[in-house]
Amino acid sequence: MTDIESAGTAVPAKPRRRAPRALAAVLAAALVGVGVGELIIKVHYEDGPDRPAVAAPAPAPSASGTAPWGAKSNGNHFGSLRDLLLPVPDGYRLGPDYKGLGNDGEFAGTLEQAQEEELSAVPEKYRGQYKEALTSLHFTGLGVRTLVPTDDRLMVVLKLTQFNQLAVSERGALFGALVDDTDLFRRGPDVPGHPDARCALPPLVAGDQLDYMSCYSAEGDLLVGMRVSGVAPLDQNKVVDLFRQQLDRLARPGASA
Repeated sequence: MTDIESAGTAVPAKPRRRAPRALAAVLAAALVGVGVGELIIKVHYEDGPDRPAVAAPAPAPSASGTAPWGAKSNGNHFGSLRDLLLPVPDGYRLGPDYKGLGNDGEFAGTLEQAQEEELSAVPEKYRGQYKEALTSLHFTGLGVRTLVPTDDRLMVVLKLTQFNQLAVSERGALFGALVDDTDLFRRGPDVPGHPDARCALPPLVAGDQLDYMSCYSAEGDLLVGMRVSGVAPLDQNKVVDLFRQQLDRLARPGASA
């Protein structure tokens, strides 16, 4: 396993004397996982072989006709989450497995397994709270795809978590507020066409060889997350464009991206 691969799921060291809310925000950004908002609200911390690439990205279809996937006018999405995930772009291939969830997977009937993988990243004493928070959101699906460029300088984890629209909106807004209102992050670039999306990076210390960026957006019934780890400094505009492509793919009919 390379340094980049192993760092893809690492949780940054906890800063000292930070407010519990802020510490939870740091962990949330590091996890890029299911229930990010519930983690922030309810859990307060005190102290392989390459697979064939998927087809090139296609415009998101509307819910009319026989489209197998897409967004309805009310913002809910239909079809396979694997289809809703951004296909492997030119210059990328599928990356390594992420937290036991694979590198190109969808979880519905096996969602409990996916949640257990997420719980493994939470300190044991808080897992009960976190599991209760996950259960309360009534997840219906989770999709994960990892990407690595041909130069192997970074790893991207794209994740779609599907649950109630109101809860998705609240959690997306909460992450945005944490990014905007705290000094814990370096604010990432804006996502063109998606003013409510937020990208953030941890403080970069001189001499750091790896850098990280997390992006989130609420898209109807999907909480969209992207976690990037790579050789410092990250090409922020390049990876934010991947997030833009993912969000464009999920746009509801008639929405301008």
